[in-house]
Amino acid sequence: MSIVSRGFRGRRDGGDPSRLPPGQYLESGFPVLSAGPTPRVDTSTWTFSLTGLLDEPRRWSWDELMALGPEPIACDIHCVTQWSKLGTHWSGVSVDKVLAGVETEASFVMVHAVGGYTTNLPLEDLTGGKAWLAHEFEGEPLHPEHGGPIRLLVPHLYLWKSAKWVSGFELLPHDERGFWEAGGYHDRGDPWREQRYQGD
Repeated sequence: MSIVSRGFRGRRDGGDPSRLPPGQYLESGFPVLSAGPTPRVDTSTWTFSLTGLLDEPRRWSWDELMALGPEPIACDIHCVTQWSKLGTHWSGVSVDKVLAGVETEASFVMVHAVGGYTTNLPLEDLTGGKAWLAHEFEGEPLHPEHGGPIRLLVPHLYLWKSAKWVSGFELLPHDERGFWEAGGYHDRGDPWREQRYQGD
């Protein structure tokens, strides 16, 4: 797969330096960066699955997931390619609601997306009000190029961890590397520690 960067302009604007992690610049647009072509996902057939190390697998249709209750999210987002976008507004279902009542001894999650993309995360980075399944951006349905109809949103980590076109979580007892991580990207991706690549 190759990086698709249509719409990437790299506009550098001034901003509050206290909100920019080291090595980042402020971006006023929303560049498009993906590990492959943009899929067209039909919400009438899309499902979100929870599998792996848990008491029993779970699955939600689009309507069932929305019934969990989306909430507004205001956050800054940071891309590993060094741009940051401040003060973004989203709507999505908290991952805490998806995991409510789940019995698991898992410590890690492999996130799966339509098209085969994967990314790995510690479970603690998805819980405690830190992650959402987001379906709206700035009051509008999330555009397919930005991961619509639904993407994972984990704003405290670099944006590649916020998998576009998310389709499920696989709960794991140990860490396994996803698509970019297997290619040399950092296993966690904390922008404030500049965890861009393995060894950072």
